[in-house]
Amino acid sequence: MVAVHATSLNRGELRLLTIRPKGWIPGQDVVGVVERAAADGSGPAVGARVAALVDEHGWAERVAIPTDRLAVLPDAVGFVPAATLPVASTTALRTLRQGGDLVGQRVLITGASGAVGRFQIQLARQQGGFVTAVAAARHQEDLRALGAEQVVESIELAEGPFSLITESIGGESLAHAIERVAPGGTIVMFGSSSGELTPVGFRQFVPGHEGARLQTFAYYTSGPAIGVDIASLLNLVAAGRLDTRVALTVPWTEIGHALDALRQRSFSGKAVLTMTG
Repeated sequence: MVAVHATSLNRGELRLLTIRPKGWIPGQDVVGVVERAAADGSGPAVGARVAALVDEHGWAERVAIPTDRLAVLPDAVGFVPAATLPVASTTALRTLRQGGDLVGQRVLITGASGAVGRFQIQLARQQGGFVTAVAAARHQEDLRALGAEQVVESIELAEGPFSLITESIGGESLAHAIERVAPGGTIVMFGSSSGELTPVGFRQFVPGHEGARLQTFAYYTSGPAIGVDIASLLNLVAAGRLDTRVALTVPWTEIGHALDALRQRSFSGKAVLTMTG
């Protein structure tokens, strides 16, 4: 049982709030202190500071969490930056894994100014990839500082081919991604912020993109040991090798303000809610 100190907002939660039944409690990113250790002896002891990814109920004062879904915070990492990690950074890490060894490979990231995209840029660069980011011009300097070699305002301006494309926009963006994937390359779809459908057919891949793979990704079907990945990402933060970019920090009582800001895309980074007594 973890006493929650902070949680962060994810764009997917905006949609879930509209389709889940009344009384459902959202929240996936959780950081806090272990209040009661697991009865089976696994996991950290009482008093340990932890970060975790849960499927729901994270917007709460206390949350019961399977021990394989949490990791102990290094001393150098505070609750607020740690709250940005579980969903966004593990999504970034696991989508990049779909591309295999990235050393020397060209990687295209759409929606690059969002929380997942920012983590993808940093991790892909650390893995030896050459990153092209798709984002508004105002984000160019920031994303270059994170490791993007090139920042373009539109995917149509991205010159392929790319071995790995991470795609979170859908609609025309996904169609243009197919035009830019290398033969044998991979497109990982992990969102559709445009809300638009993309007609997909064989002739989009042949000729020129033979053997390319179009794959969907959702964190909850991405495999076990999420706690191990959270631990590795926390260590990168502690070492100063991963920028968490907390754009907004407010007490949980101001959640309405934070959700409105997220809907309006008025910030780049993560919004964190702090829990108070």
